Amino acid sequence: MKLSTKTQYAVRAVFDMAYFSESDTVLAKDVAARQEIPLRYLEQIFQDLKRAGIVDAKRGPKGGYTLRRTARELRLGDVVRAIEGPVDAWVVFDDGGPKASEIVTSPLWREFASAMASWFDAITFADLVERAAAQGVPRTGAPAMYFI
Repeated sequence: MKLSTKTQYAVRAVFDMAYFSESDTVLAKDVAARQEIPLRYLEQIFQDLKRAGIVDAKRGPKGGYTLRRTARELRLGDVVRAIEGPVDAWVVFDDGGPKASEIVTSPLWREFASAMASWFDAITFADLVERAAAQGVPRTGAPAMYFI
C-alpha cells in the first residue's frame, strides 16, 4: 500500500501546525517552506482539510490556518481519511462469491482494512509531536545548520 503524495503532504502540514504553532494561526507559505511542499498544492490540501473540519481558514492581514482540534484530539486517521477517503475503499477485495476461496479470503481483507484503520486512529498528532521533541527536532522552524 502506498499513500498518495497529497496524503503524505497533508500529514506533514498538520504535524507542522501542531509542532510549531498548535494554538496560533499559521501562514500556508511558512508551512510550505518548512515542509518543502509547493505552496499552490498545499493550499489545495488545506481546502480538503477545511472541508473535513480539521483546519479553519481566516482571510485578511492576520489570516491563516488553525487546527480546529488539539493535537491530542486529532488522529492520523482523520487526516488520512480527509484526503484518501474511507479505509475500506483502499483495500480491493472480492465479495465472498460462490468460490470457496472467496468465502475464506473476503473476511480476511475486511479484517485487514479494519486493522489498518485502527492503526491510523491509534496515533494522535500529539504522539507525533512527542516523537519529534524526543528526536530533537528544533521548534524554530529553521533548518539545522551544520559546521565542519
